[in-house]
Amino acid sequence: MRSNRRRTAFLLCCVAPAVILFVIFMVIPTVNVFRLSLFQRSTFNPKETFIGLKNFQMLMEDAVFIRSMQNMLLLIVMVTIFTMGTALVFAGILTREKLKGQNFFRIVFYIPNILSVVVISGIFSAIYDVDKGLLNSILNLFGKESVLWKGEQHVITSLVIAMVWQAIGYYMVMYMSSMGAVSESVYEAADLDGASRVNQFFQVTLPLIWTNIRTTLTFFIISTINMAFLFVSAMTGGGPNNSSNVALLYMYNQKNLGGGYGYAMAIGVVIFLVSFGLSALVNKVTDREVLEY
Repeated sequence: MRSNRRRTAFLLCCVAPAVILFVIFMVIPTVNVFRLSLFQRSTFNPKETFIGLKNFQMLMEDAVFIRSMQNMLLLIVMVTIFTMGTALVFAGILTREKLKGQNFFRIVFYIPNILSVVVISGIFSAIYDVDKGLLNSILNLFGKESVLWKGEQHVITSLVIAMVWQAIGYYMVMYMSSMGAVSESVYEAADLDGASRVNQFFQVTLPLIWTNIRTTLTFFIISTINMAFLFVSAMTGGGPNNSSNVALLYMYNQKNLGGGYGYAMAIGVVIFLVSFGLSALVNKVTDREVLEY
């Protein structure tokens, strides 16, 4: 009996610090965001006026907020599809084709992930420059007119390219590790059955690493919300004409307006619910029986 009590006490002592920190820095702030979304309050004035759901009613009529949510969801979908798809293809090629210098390619592809978002934004801003940018210089060589890459028409595409370039290496390395754990005997059996490399990729490789894909997909969708805020802040500031504005940036800008702190918290609640809903949806859609070998 004493042994069980000591063991329980020891486990509680080990878990308590993590639980306390989680409650202080995660649970309490999250609850406070929901609470403040029901109040009108200034950032620098502690006075709070209860207004109920009025902040949320204003959000539904706010054209800038609606557009920022649309931009955020568009970036999530496009960046996720291109990043995950390209990372899987590159990982499959580098793993199955037994190319020389695999470690070199891993390092080269992973370098963007260790760079600051500000640095990457500066690099791509220079590439997209109207007068001296690399892309327009190439177009001019072929007699084409310069393109305003960060204009309203192309700004989302420009952001997607930068975000995919930054993230692809990290997930490629993760998928290479998972693919490297698949036994060669499985592929040998597939070869004997006459399966091509493409069929093996879709019918053998992907099903066997599906758990890893599912986990990284959920994680990436949530992290893209934050990455979109960072890239937009550093590259475009939400412009031109809010064509690249995203919900987190709009929330950040609203908090310093008079009485806008509660309004910003309401935006935070919507973002929280959307991210939670996306996570649940992805888990539901990608749920399938785990294959073992």
